[in-house]
Amino acid sequence: MPEDENAARGRLVEALKRFDASPRLIKAAQAARGLLPGDKSYGDPLSVAGNEPTALIGQRITNLTNDRPSAIRELGLSTLQVWQALSEAQGRGRGDTEVSILFTDLVGFSKWALEAGDENALELLRCVGLAVDPCVTAHDGRIVKRLGDGIMAVFPDPTEAVCAALDATESLRDVKVAGHEPQIRAGVHVGRPRKLGGDYYGVDVNVAARIAAAARAGEVLISDPAREQLSDGAIDLRPRRFRAKGAPKDLKVFIAKREA
Repeated sequence: MPEDENAARGRLVEALKRFDASPRLIKAAQAARGLLPGDKSYGDPLSVAGNEPTALIGQRITNLTNDRPSAIRELGLSTLQVWQALSEAQGRGRGDTEVSILFTDLVGFSKWALEAGDENALELLRCVGLAVDPCVTAHDGRIVKRLGDGIMAVFPDPTEAVCAALDATESLRDVKVAGHEPQIRAGVHVGRPRKLGGDYYGVDVNVAARIAAAARAGEVLISDPAREQLSDGAIDLRPRRFRAKGAPKDLKVFIAKREA
């Protein structure tokens, strides 16, 4: 009897594997996601970053199925995608206080670190922290979390966030480790993310991260909502083409620089 049960269980597992790997089912599930509300790219590292329950579930789903096409993966992420959209529509994905969100990271750090080694990489991150962190606090900002070679910070208004990002870019000119001169890219967006503990979550956080990811070395990009609230006339703005998955298609983005 146990042998029969094991054999039946084995056949069931194999049937589920065939179901999960069916190209037709995977294609149908992907097409269905395109018709559902919410972020159709839900499941990438930006959309499932964080420690909230939905993000953790999304991380588990993607980690289990990231190495192969999976119908179950698409079906699971489609459920989270709809839940996220409904939460935001009901105000559950939004906070009560508007903040300016800044993301930064080091351009080309991972590739350089592989060649430079752990000791040099750690030294560079320490030097970058000593240069960038004071720029954030000097503009009334708070570092929410560190993301490997970057940070997420929040500010009371976008002018302070942009000035902090510009100061950080300039402060790195004096940093050099093992012959490498680091450069950051940054993105600023305003919104009402949901605050849980000391962290922030929601679509506005994702948008800010995607804006930062679109910046080039030494660039500070800001969203149109952030631009509308700038109070510093010394900041020069230039339109920049922008399109990113998970961000509003009509979102305008600008390169921010200090006037010469």
